[in-house]
Amino acid sequence: MAKQSSKRQTNAIHPTKNRRKFGIFLMALAALGLVAFACRFVYIAAGGKVDSANLSAYRKKVVAKSTVLKAKRGAIYDRDGGVIAEDSNTYTIYAVLDHNYVDGKKKLYVQDKDKTATELAKYLPLSKAKILSILNPAKAKFQVEFGTAGTGLSLATKQAIQKAKLPGINFTDSPSRLYPNGVFASHVIGLAQPQTDAKTTDQLVGVLGLEKQFNSVLTGTNGYRTSQTDAYGYQLPESKVKTKAAVDGGSVYTTINASLQSYLETLMTGVADKYQPKSLLAVLMNPKTGEVLAASQRPTFDPSTGEGLSSMWRDILVEDNYEPGSVMKIFTLASAIQTGNYHPNTYYKSGSVKVADTTIKDWDTSGWGTIPLSQAFPRSSNVGMVKIEQTMGATVFSEYLRKFGFGQQTGIALPGETSGTFDFGNYLDSAMASFGQSIDVNAMQLMQAATAVANRGDMVQPRIVSKIVNKKGKTTSYQRRVVGKPISKSTANQVISAMREVVNDSYGTGSAYKMSGVDLAVKTGTAQIAGSTGGYLTGDSNYIFSVMGMAPASNPKYVLYIAMKQPQKMTSPAESIMAEIFKPMMTRALALDGSTQTTTPDETTTVPAVTNNALATAQQKLTIAGLTSAVVGTGTKVVQQLPTAGGNALKSSHVVLLTNGAMTMPDVSGWSKSDVLKLAQLTGKTFKLVGSGYATAQSLKAGSLLGSAKVTIQFAQQ
Repeated sequence: MAKQSSKRQTNAIHPTKNRRKFGIFLMALAALGLVAFACRFVYIAAGGKVDSANLSAYRKKVVAKSTVLKAKRGAIYDRDGGVIAEDSNTYTIYAVLDHNYVDGKKKLYVQDKDKTATELAKYLPLSKAKILSILNPAKAKFQVEFGTAGTGLSLATKQAIQKAKLPGINFTDSPSRLYPNGVFASHVIGLAQPQTDAKTTDQLVGVLGLEKQFNSVLTGTNGYRTSQTDAYGYQLPESKVKTKAAVDGGSVYTTINASLQSYLETLMTGVADKYQPKSLLAVLMNPKTGEVLAASQRPTFDPSTGEGLSSMWRDILVEDNYEPGSVMKIFTLASAIQTGNYHPNTYYKSGSVKVADTTIKDWDTSGWGTIPLSQAFPRSSNVGMVKIEQTMGATVFSEYLRKFGFGQQTGIALPGETSGTFDFGNYLDSAMASFGQSIDVNAMQLMQAATAVANRGDMVQPRIVSKIVNKKGKTTSYQRRVVGKPISKSTANQVISAMREVVNDSYGTGSAYKMSGVDLAVKTGTAQIAGSTGGYLTGDSNYIFSVMGMAPASNPKYVLYIAMKQPQKMTSPAESIMAEIFKPMMTRALALDGSTQTTTPDETTTVPAVTNNALATAQQKLTIAGLTSAVVGTGTKVVQQLPTAGGNALKSSHVVLLTNGAMTMPDVSGWSKSDVLKLAQLTGKTFKLVGSGYATAQSLKAGSLLGSAKVTIQFAQQ
C-alpha cells in the first residue's frame, strides 16, 4: 500500500515528462498521415486517375457546357409566296424556389412571390391565388411548373413575362409548326411533328404530305456552342468558346392558288356536312402546265390542332386505288377513235349484253332501244362502250391505257403514290374496263390522262410543287413536262365534242353541270363498289359518283375532277350534289380570266416594324402602310406583331398587335382564318375554328380575359 502511494506521488511530480511523451506520439501520427497524403497526391498527379476514374475527363465533363443551336425548319409556300407552313416555337414556364440557387451574391430564385404571382396572372390563365399556391408547395422543391396553363406559350407571351424581370422565372422551349390557314389542302401539305429521341434532338419530322416528301430539304442542320462553365452553368472568365452556326432548312413552293384552295375547302365542307359521304375528293388543275391549283379531300384534318387526323391518315388523291366508273369512258372513246375502231353510225341494241358468262347492263336496265354508237358516250351506256371495246380488242385497248399512263405512277411529288392495276386475263376484264370497272386507278392518273384530251394530244405530268430551295440556297425548278402523246389533235377534238354532248344534249347525263355562258365539256361517272365477300354492293348510295369537266371546252384552261363515295344522306341526285362543288368552283376559276395570279404588286404592301413602339404610334404606322391593326391586351406598348416586319401582306389585311397589358380577347368579326391563327400564335391560346370564310361569331366576348378555355370562332362566306 505504501509502495502504490509512493508511485502516484512520483508520477505527479513529473507531469511534464508525460506531456512530452504524448506530444511525441501525436507528432509521429501527424507525420505518418502527411507522408501518406503526399504519396497519394503524387500517385494521383502522376496517373491522373482515382479508382479508375479519369480526373481530366471528369473535370471537362463538369465544366464543359455544349449547347445545341437549333436550326429552323423551312417553310412551305403557295404559288404567290404566301406561307402555308412555317416553323415556330412554344415555351414552358417554370419557377426556381431553392434559396441555394445563387450566382455569387445574385439570387436566382423567386424572391417576391406576391409580385411574381401578380405579374404572371396577367399572362397565364390562372388566378393570382392559384399561382401563389403553386409557388408555396407543401414540401420543399427546387422548382415548380404551372401545369397545362404554363405550357404551349407563344414567343410574345414569353417576351412579355421576361420584361417584367422576375427572378427565378425561366423557360424551356419546344419546336412546333404553324399552319396559318387551318384546313387547307391538309393531306397534300402534310404534317410535321416533334420526334424526341436520342438522335433527333427534338427536331420536327415530316410525317405526311409534302412535309414528309421533302423532309430532307425542309430539315435544317443544328449547330452547337461549347464553353467552359461553373457548376451553375455560367461561363468562366477568359474561357474559350467554340461555335458552329445552325443552318436553317430549305423552302418548298407549291402550285396552289390560295384563293381557289380556300374556296374549294368551303364548298367541300358544305357538301360533306350536308350529305355525309364516306369520302370526297376534288382536284382543280391547269392542263397546259400540269399545275394543281387546288386539291382537297374529306375526311380531312386541321394541322394546327390535329383535329380530324385520326379519321383519315391517307392522302386519297394518290394513295387510294379505286374503280373510276364511267369517267374512264373518256379514254375508251379516245383509244377507239385514235385506232380507227370507232364507228359512230353503227347501231347496237342497248340495255344489256352478255360477255363470257356475265350479263353487263346499262344504268337504265331497260335501255333505249336500238341506237347509234354515237349516243353511247353521252348516254353513258355500258353496253355501247363494250361494243366499242370489242371492236378494238383487248390487246389494243390495253396498249392505249398504258399510253394514257394507267398502271404507272404519275411521279407527282407526293409520298405513297400507287400505280393502279389492270390485267386483261380474259374478255370480261377488258369489257368491264371499257366503262371503268375491273381497273384500279388513282385520282392523279385520271388528271394526267385528261390533259391529253384538254391539250389536243400532249399529256402533261401533274405537279404540286413549282420549285424547292435547299438549305444552301440552290434552287430546283419543276417545269412543265410532257410525258406522252397518246392521241392526235383530231381525236382530242372528237372526244371534246362528245363531252359537250353530255352537258348539252337532251339525253346527256351531265345536264346538272350546265353553266350559262360557259363552253363546258363533261363526263359523269357511277362506279360500283366491290364488297368484302365478293361481288358489288347494292343500294342507291353504294357507289363512287364522279365528274370530270373541262372549260372552256374550245381551249381548256381548267380541268376539275370530283369523286364522292357513298353519301349517307343522299337527299338529292348525285349529279346535283357534286354540282354544288363543280359549278361554283369552275365559275370562280374562270373568273380569273386565265390568270392564276390573285394579287398584283399594287395590292400588297410591306409590313412595317412596330414592335416596342407605343400602341398609338404602331397603329399610325400600319394605317399609313394601308394595313389594319388588331390589338390584343390592355397595354400601351406593342411587345409582338404578326405578320413580322419586312414581309408582304395584302392591303387592308390585319396585323395582330400584342400589348404589354392583360391578355384580352379582341373583336374578330370579319377576320379571316389566317388572322385568327395569328392571334392563336401570339397568345398561345387554343381556338376552335368552325366553318369557312370570315369570322361571324365568337364564344368569348370582346374585352374578356383570355383564359385556358378553348375559344370557338364561327366562320361563314360573306
